[in-house]
Amino acid sequence: MNYFKFYHIPESFLPDEKAIKARYYELSREYHPDFYANENPEKQQEILQLSTQNTNAYRTLSDPDLRMQYILREHGVLEEGKNEMPGDFLMEMMEINEELMELEFDFDAAKLHEIGEKSTGIMAQLDNDVLPVLQRYPELHGVTKEEALEQVKTYYLKKKYLLRIQETLSKFATRS
Repeated sequence: MNYFKFYHIPESFLPDEKAIKARYYELSREYHPDFYANENPEKQQEILQLSTQNTNAYRTLSDPDLRMQYILREHGVLEEGKNEMPGDFLMEMMEINEELMELEFDFDAAKLHEIGEKSTGIMAQLDNDVLPVLQRYPELHGVTKEEALEQVKTYYLKKKYLLRIQETLSKFATRS
C-alpha cells in the first residue's frame, strides 16, 4: 500500500510533519502486537505486517530525502541505471572532483575551505531552485505533474552527488 494513502495524507514533498507523527502514533497504538496476543495466528501476522508497514511508512515519510526518493520511485521516475544528469552540472562536479584529487597530493586548508564553500553554495542554489516546484506539486496534474517530477528527480540526483562530495570534504577536514 502507498504510504501516503496508508496515513490518509495527500502526496507531497513537503507534507505536514505533525500529521505524519500523529498518524504514526495513532497507528502504533492501533496495531501494537501486544493487543492481539490472544488472537489467532493469522490475525497476529496481519497486525505484525501492519505494524511493520506503519514503521516503514513513518521512517520514509518523516525523512525528506527518503520521502523524495519514495515519491519518485512510486511514479516510476527514478530507475536504477536510467538516471541522467545535465552535462553542465557534471562538468562542474568534475572540476570539484579534480580539485579534491589535487588536495590528496598537496593538501591546502584554504583550498579545502574554498571547495566546501563552493559545494555549499551549489547545494543552497539547488534547494532554492526546487522549492517552488515542491510547494506547487500537490496541486499539479497531468503533464505539469510529470514535468515537476522530472525536475525533482534532477534535483535529487544532483543533491546525492553533492552529498558524496561533502562526505569527501569532511574526510579531508578530519585530517587537517
